Amino acid sequence: MSLALVQSRALLGLAAAPVTVEVHLANGLPSFTLVGLAEVEVKEARERVRSALMNAGLEFPSNKRITVNLAPADLPKDSGRFDLPIALGILAASGQIDAARLAGWEFAGELSLSGELRPVRGALATSLALHGMQAGVRLVLPPGSAEEAALVPGTQVWRARHLLDVVQPFLPDGAAALPLEDAATDGSGWARMQPQPARAATPYPDLADVKGQAAAKRALEIAAAGGHSLLMSGPPGSGKSMLAQRFAGLLPDMAVDEALESAAVASLAGSFALEHWARRPTRQPHHTASAVALVGGGSPPRPGEISLAHHGVLFLDELPEFPRAALEALREPLETGRITIARAAQSAEFPARFQLVAAMNPCPCGHRGDARRACRCTPDQVARYQAKLSGPLLDRIDLHVEVPALAPQELLQASAGEASAVVRSRVALARQRALQRQGAPNQALHGQQIDAQARLEPAAAQFLQTAAARLGWSARATHRALKVARTIADLAGAEGTQVAHVAEAMQYRRTLHD
Repeated sequence: MSLALVQSRALLGLAAAPVTVEVHLANGLPSFTLVGLAEVEVKEARERVRSALMNAGLEFPSNKRITVNLAPADLPKDSGRFDLPIALGILAASGQIDAARLAGWEFAGELSLSGELRPVRGALATSLALHGMQAGVRLVLPPGSAEEAALVPGTQVWRARHLLDVVQPFLPDGAAALPLEDAATDGSGWARMQPQPARAATPYPDLADVKGQAAAKRALEIAAAGGHSLLMSGPPGSGKSMLAQRFAGLLPDMAVDEALESAAVASLAGSFALEHWARRPTRQPHHTASAVALVGGGSPPRPGEISLAHHGVLFLDELPEFPRAALEALREPLETGRITIARAAQSAEFPARFQLVAAMNPCPCGHRGDARRACRCTPDQVARYQAKLSGPLLDRIDLHVEVPALAPQELLQASAGEASAVVRSRVALARQRALQRQGAPNQALHGQQIDAQARLEPAAAQFLQTAAARLGWSARATHRALKVARTIADLAGAEGTQVAHVAEAMQYRRTLHD
């Protein structure tokens, strides 16, 4: 047979679109042509496949005109993931393996010149795509990628270490072919991956390490319970970074679906590790990061820091030092939980449901309001520094809290505070109340849902209306304060939102001073 079809998948955002690798062998001048909107690294597969076949002792049809088409032709293809399906297509078209036995299988893997298989990006995204099809398709991946793909429940994943390991089960009838369904599960080259057991997540830093700062810890608890964003302002060394790095340990444990989505995004970026399974990510980009680094981009589009923080924490230290374009790019994903990267040739959508935790100094020198040292900034300098944060961006941050500097005696003599596990238990109960009531965290409420689920008592409604009018709040700021008050009520176990809950929520929107 001179024509063979092998199934694989291409990555486009978090989606894994099916790709058919068509290989045709014909008489004529010897050549190796690869078509189908392939990037440079895909076209280089010609040399990798040729060397891998020859060094593995297999026959490369060097006297044939080889045409490889990656269909559909208008779908961009990148990376070396098509090396293995191209090699198998050449072997099937030349009759060295049985093309009929390839039906119902999908392949992805990069080939070394010796025929060894190397890991590829996006194994989890590929496995999730097959899981959604519910069609019983079996997937063959290299070591490292196969372990990732096996995390998806109900998938059939095989691991192969070498090209010969893949060839052996698909030899023609009469040859020494291995049984496909009874493949070994030990450490041999061709092995079916068993469902991965639940792993204990790596422990987070403990909140008990932070001395004092009761108000900031309370704000962290509220933010974790309701899914709210948080801005901390205070002088250098007051503990803002320590608090932010311990925030992920206060969040409820990840559900399986959340862990799969988070791991799939990390797999696309090539940064997923099995020891980080079910651990909420904390991303901390430097303040020189560009807008593209934060939201994603490139060709083909890759996820940025906000997507890598999906179901986790995005910590932006020295917030006013970030480029204005980068900060303004956060406004849409803070509202929607998704980011769409649009380019002339294609667009890709990535999830970005993260919790923003930001930290900043109150002025350029950092000591405005600090009792230990006098501030040397002029009012104009302070105004320009704080004006780097636009009003619309600050409106989208639910909690604003001051983190004052601690006196030396308080720092040295203060006892350890509550452990993260204690706070996490209260957060989990409050989050569970919100989910049972409305099916989503309080931060995700919009429009009429806010009025229906806040259950604002008449006195609390009048208090909020009067305060918002006097403070000149926008409608967005008022709604966000109301959602924070609903979270405070959930932490207190109250059915309705009371005046005390609204009053506390109002205190978390008064950080930046003129």
